[in-house]
Amino acid sequence: MPEPQEINDLEALKALAHPRRQKMLEHLALHGPATSASLARALGLNTGATSYHLRELARHGFVEELADKAHGRERWWRAVPGDRRFPPRSRQSPQVRAALDQMNRMTFDADVEAFSRFLSRRESLGEWADAAPYSRSLLHLTLDEVREFFEEYIRLVNRFKRDAGDIPEDARPVYARFLAFPAIDPDPDPDDE
Repeated sequence: MPEPQEINDLEALKALAHPRRQKMLEHLALHGPATSASLARALGLNTGATSYHLRELARHGFVEELADKAHGRERWWRAVPGDRRFPPRSRQSPQVRAALDQMNRMTFDADVEAFSRFLSRRESLGEWADAAPYSRSLLHLTLDEVREFFEEYIRLVNRFKRDAGDIPEDARPVYARFLAFPAIDPDPDPDDE
């Protein structure tokens, strides 16, 4: 399993929280290595801007250049796999909180959009239409147990991660998201009083 890497550098978080960079990272994770030109075409972006964003992501270790695939001025990039974590909220500066809040909203919205795309095309997916197990649970946990639950989840995810060369031919990319948060009672309805 990869060693957890806590990202608490504000500039790295800002680089990661950029919407175009998030799309580029997702594309690289889904489709494998790409050039800035092929990424620009796939995502409807400007090639020059794509090159800039790739260099920024590389500066913070989120992507890396594949020198062995380079041809002339053509540079190939891949997403760097890892177990990236963020500091607990109690240790975040206001600027780090703002960057993480922005990134969390953006990635959650992207996940909801991806799930909607799946639902709209589900009937055309054959056996893969069953590939959306869903569980919603209400647990009564201590703070330490929430942390333990998260670490168990990460161990499970890491157990199923594969290097690009080890992916079976019949495998597909599958999104998995873990979200846990304290239940907050809704405010009482003032009309009920």
